[in-house]
Amino acid sequence: MTDNKMIERAKQVFAVEIEGLEKTRDSLGASFVKAVRLILETVADGGIVVVSGVGKNLHVAEKMSAIFSSTGTRSIVLNPVQAMHGDLGMVSAKDVLIALSFSGESAEVNNLIPAIRRHGLKVISMTGRPDSTLAQMSDIHIEIPCGKEACPFGMAPTNSTTATMAMGDALAMVMIDAQKFPVEDYAMNHPAGAIGRALVMKVTDVMRSGERLAKVGPEATVLDALMAMTNSKGGSAVVADADDKLLGIFTDGDFRRIMSERGKLGSNSVGVESGSVGKTLSDSNSPLSDPISLYMTKSPLFVYDDAYAAELLKIFERKRIDDLPVCDRSGRVVGLVDIQDLPKMKVL
Repeated sequence: MTDNKMIERAKQVFAVEIEGLEKTRDSLGASFVKAVRLILETVADGGIVVVSGVGKNLHVAEKMSAIFSSTGTRSIVLNPVQAMHGDLGMVSAKDVLIALSFSGESAEVNNLIPAIRRHGLKVISMTGRPDSTLAQMSDIHIEIPCGKEACPFGMAPTNSTTATMAMGDALAMVMIDAQKFPVEDYAMNHPAGAIGRALVMKVTDVMRSGERLAKVGPEATVLDALMAMTNSKGGSAVVADADDKLLGIFTDGDFRRIMSERGKLGSNSVGVESGSVGKTLSDSNSPLSDPISLYMTKSPLFVYDDAYAAELLKIFERKRIDDLPVCDRSGRVVGLVDIQDLPKMKVL
């Protein structure tokens, strides 16, 4: 098999699954809404969402349940085989079952439904066949009309599991909005890893302050700002008035642009490396004695000190900046976040 044929076959798989997702998306309707409302009633009554499937759909059930649990909808996975040998003790009449079977004829799942009924649970099923046994035994049926599998034999679950997983994601994300699940609670469920740190940590945990904060007044010169940056080992200086109100920001990039425009950068007249300022500037065309207010970025973007680190990431990614002043709610400058510090804090 040639390299090109490998790539072409892989693209065919993507095309099949993309088409399947589009078909499933376009089928959304009343049954989806009914399922959301039933899950909301279940959660309000103190119940949990029980997800079950067999084979590859058991893995889908595990992922679906994990997404529910992490986003404010308590959930467990129920292996249909183990359920018939004692694990039914994990469920109660307050709960709801989401049963997964693309054919709707999986014996293990279908055998589970009468036992689940005896425990008082209602059943939401996801299948590719509305006329299947599982669909007919359910209170609510959500169709997964994704079409054929990407497998050349039409057997290995590929397109169907992708579409079923996407439907589970859709349910969980709608539940976030419907329950008004706050990011603070999401953070509580993700205390580890970069995601958790970004959500739990506040701006005050990552910002530069005190001696590490380069701050000058509007009357300061460019040289004053550069020296403050050198002393703080940073790449920018915030400009604030006597009351610490934010006026602007000046970066080493701004300085390089100034010197480039004056034809000085790259000559023997200036050197700016690792926060150090060269002292070989000629006086004739030097901006060092100019007020910093001439070159600073006025009214820059800033972030409040009570914001979460996750908000920083969004700003840095969206605005493509490297330095962000931090202010308290009264508008006083209290710190600065340098994007280079984020990897050290393991939030990037």
